Amino acid sequence: MYLALRELRVARGRFVLVGSVIALVAMLATMLSGLANGLVDDGISGLRRLHMTHLAFQSGAEETFSRSTLNDEDLQRWSGVDGIEASPLGVSFVNARTEGGTTVDIALFGVPAGSFLAPRHDAEEALAGPPGLVLSHEFEEQGIEVGDELTIVGVDELVPVLGFTYAGSYGHVEIAFTGLETWQSLLYGDNARGRFSAIALKGDPDAVAAAAARIDADAGTATVTKEQAYAGSPGYAGETQTMSMIQWFLLVISALIVGAFFVVWTMQRARQIALLKALGASRAYVARDAVGQLVVVLLGATALGGLVAFGVGALIGNTAVPFRLAAGPALTALGLLVVAGLLGCLAGIRHVVSVDPAMALRSAD
Repeated sequence: MYLALRELRVARGRFVLVGSVIALVAMLATMLSGLANGLVDDGISGLRRLHMTHLAFQSGAEETFSRSTLNDEDLQRWSGVDGIEASPLGVSFVNARTEGGTTVDIALFGVPAGSFLAPRHDAEEALAGPPGLVLSHEFEEQGIEVGDELTIVGVDELVPVLGFTYAGSYGHVEIAFTGLETWQSLLYGDNARGRFSAIALKGDPDAVAAAAARIDADAGTATVTKEQAYAGSPGYAGETQTMSMIQWFLLVISALIVGAFFVVWTMQRARQIALLKALGASRAYVARDAVGQLVVVLLGATALGGLVAFGVGALIGNTAVPFRLAAGPALTALGLLVVAGLLGCLAGIRHVVSVDPAMALRSAD
């Protein structure tokens, strides 16, 4: 590594240029990781915060609330299982008009009073009182206040705002909680007949799975874990697949860039490598020297790009852009980037070990 490190000091300009390109790719990979996490949070953060372990849907609903309709008879099957709490849950998307005439989108969650699904104690108390809405804090930024009355578009019913809570969003729409009876009235009118979207379950995962095997067969329901239910969020599957595909393409591009630079470096150092081999250096020594040089540049540039991305991410995080950088996914993305670069480097290692020592003699002539 002595010659490799010495060349890094002498030919700084060349390596700064190469390192800058790698740093930009690392920055892009880290930013994509933050954007992917932000999109996921914006789509399922409300569902993730609910205190439950499983959800039971109507069979064939594919974890989608709008395709699922259950009733009190289905709930009774779960209510009698020891060690498992069950609560009906209604989920629908509505438009509401504020007193100022502005229309807002709402992911309306209907939960019964005293349910373990209530996000916080203050929300639980509000839902136990007169009918109304407990909104996510994001609605406060739109000028909505406690005591305002929102008109639910379509049914033209006035519903008062009871309070605010940190509820998150579902399907990229902020959540509002209301009592289950209010939700049923808004959706079905006088023809609710005890219907709701799904049954939220809370209990030991093994116990729930064992009970689900029996109940699903009898009732025609499909019980999934909370994490599996994320797939039913509008756009969730498409967004995650798209972001994953972009990240994999970026890794391939990174491997090609590093591999191309490595081949060019080898061609420029061909006479130096030939001299080393003429002096008795083994193929392993020459390959280790070349790869070690690239590893130093790759690690340094990747770390720099990651740090810049975290700095930019801190600024973006205060805006409306769905962006959240988490250390685990970001470090994984940077690690994969380094691995992809090394694979691209190994693809060109043949040019290093195949340099003819006689080239050094011809150069001397």
